[in-house]
Formats: sequence, structure tokens, C-alpha cells
Amino acid sequence: MTHPLLDLPPLTAARFAAVEDRVARLLGTRNDVVIMQGEALLPLEGAIRGCAGPGTTALNVITGPYGQTFGDWLRDCGATVIDLAVPFHTAVTAERVRAAFEEHPEIDFVSLVHAEAATGNTNPVAEISEVVRERGALLYLDAVASVAAEPVRVDAWGVDLCVIGGQKAMGGPAGVSAVSVSERAWARMAANPRAPRRSYLSLLDWKERWIDGGRVALPHAPAQLEMLALEACLERIEERGLDAVMAAHAAAATAMRAGVRALGGGLEPYVYEAREAAPVATTVRVRGGVDASALVARAVAVDAGVPLVAGGGVLAREMVRVNHYGADAGVEVVRRCLVALGAALEELGVGGVDVEGAVRVVGG
Repeated sequence: MTHPLLDLPPLTAARFAAVEDRVARLLGTRNDVVIMQGEALLPLEGAIRGCAGPGTTALNVITGPYGQTFGDWLRDCGATVIDLAVPFHTAVTAERVRAAFEEHPEIDFVSLVHAEAATGNTNPVAEISEVVRERGALLYLDAVASVAAEPVRVDAWGVDLCVIGGQKAMGGPAGVSAVSVSERAWARMAANPRAPRRSYLSLLDWKERWIDGGRVALPHAPAQLEMLALEACLERIEERGLDAVMAAHAAAATAMRAGVRALGGGLEPYVYEAREAAPVATTVRVRGGVDASALVARAVAVDAGVPLVAGGGVLAREMVRVNHYGADAGVEVVRRCLVALGAALEELGVGGVDVEGAVRVVGG
């Protein structure tokens, strides 16, 4: 008995390469793109371990939990790490990055998260990249949450390593990811004696066995279902238009912030300034003694389909995250989230809740 998801012809090297080319177009880059066969943590870690070593001085920008993780990896590689941390309700500025270079002119690697879905902020990469280029450092960018939700312009910004995943604004699979690599980054890896080799983390293995060979023979059997899903979500973005996809995410974020303010009940946007808020997800601060995890549990009981989760770690009691990305990037989803949150607040005995006002503000 045949099955459409099991009885598939082998994925050819030519088709694999064609998907990489589509990712390159999405990122606006002529740099090499490597699609890696795992969740985005794979190329995120592989790129750091490939480029960083005892001679590296890294400026690690922390605007959320992923920035903290990158600092751990960099230290594990033997790099000297200068952490630049800002409160999670805000974003870093190019001026702060410039000041760090002035204090530490030896910095030769900068790690930065574009949008932190976990905290709901987004960083001004275009401005920051200008500073990094002036100093000649490598720029490593986590664009997993930002790609397809807001502009990601690898070549225009001079990004040396840009990692994306398909599972957020792209509306695709979680089990496959990609990284674009500049010639400068390849050279840094080649000169790094600690760069992973003969390893699942090794980007150099992909370069030597795949890219340098003309992309005619895959180094191993690809994750076929994930590759087909990634290809399908790229097709959907191309057909709809990247600008339209980004506009939908921006509209959802704007509506959610306005709706939260109108809803009341002690809720407010976690990221203070709209220009620093990521369009991929809106984080909401919970006040008045209400536990965010309990609020989410009640809201999901009202409407099981709403993309609401409590914050992670220490934020679990005070933050709700609305994941309005991919298929959920729409005002209707925002309206449902507000209705569910309003009902949950009322069940918890919170006063000053105005569900009708919130719905009116978002136009639902």
C-alpha cells in the first residue's frame, strides 16, 4: 500500500541546491547558503564554534535568552566575551555597540539576535551593522524569528553569518534550517584549528563536500519531508509576496499592542516602545497579582486554538507571549486572543476588563 509521505522518490542534489538558492533570494544574498538538517540551534551553534576560538574577542549582545546562550557557546570555545546586555523590554542601540568598540577595539566578532520572540523585542540591525562594518568585525545574526516578519537584508547589511529557521514567520517546518556564510566567515573558519570537522556541527564539512564540489552530490541523505515542507513554504511566500507576508505580521503586532491596552485588566505590552517590538510575536506584561501561567491556561481553555504561551523561566509568572506568526499572522487571530484573555481575566476576578473595547480597537 503506497503512502504519499512515505513512498517518495529520492530528493536530488539539484532540487536541494534549488531550495538553497530560494533561501538566498529570500535573504537578499549572494553568499553561500547551507541548509542544515536540524532545528536552527544546529547552525547557530555550528557557526559560532566554526568561527570562535581562544584568539577571538566577541561582543555578545543580550536582549533575551538566546543572546545568553550564544555567550555560553563563545566562552566554551575559548573566546574572550564582552557581554552587552540591555533590559528585555527594550532593544540595543547602535550607539551602545559603538561605545563597546571604543572601549574594546580588539573586538573581531559580534553576535546579535535580530528579533527575540521569547521577549518580543527586535534590534536595529541596519544601524548596528554599519558600526560593525566600520570596525571590520564579523557579524553573526540570529534571524530565526525575524525572517519573513521584517526585512532581513544580508548583503546590504554586511552580515557574515545569518541563521534562519522555517518554523516561525515563514510558516514552515522546525526540523530544517539554513545559514548564509560570507567569504570572510569561511576564511575565519578555515583558519580556526578548533572549528568542528567530521561533525554534525561542521559547516566546513558542508563547504568541502557540497559547495566546493559544485553541489552535485549530497554528503548524506537529506531530511526529505522537512526539505519538501521548506520548499513549499518558500513557494507560498514567493506567491503571496514577501512584502505582503511582512505586512501581515506588522498589522497583527500593531493590533495586538493596541488591543492589549484597550483590554485593560492590568495587562500592558511588555516591550515599551512600538519601534522596539518584534512583529513576529507580542509579549504582554501581567500585573495585579495575576499569574501569567494560570492566565494562559484559562485563556486556552476558553479557545484552544489561540497561540498563547506563558513566558519562559523567570518570566513565566509575569509574561504572556502571543505568537502571531506564520498562519496566525492575522487580525482575526489577534481578536480571538484578546477575547480569550479577557474571559480568563474575568474568571480570575480581575476588574476593569473591556473585551468589547479591545475588539473594537483591532477591528474584529
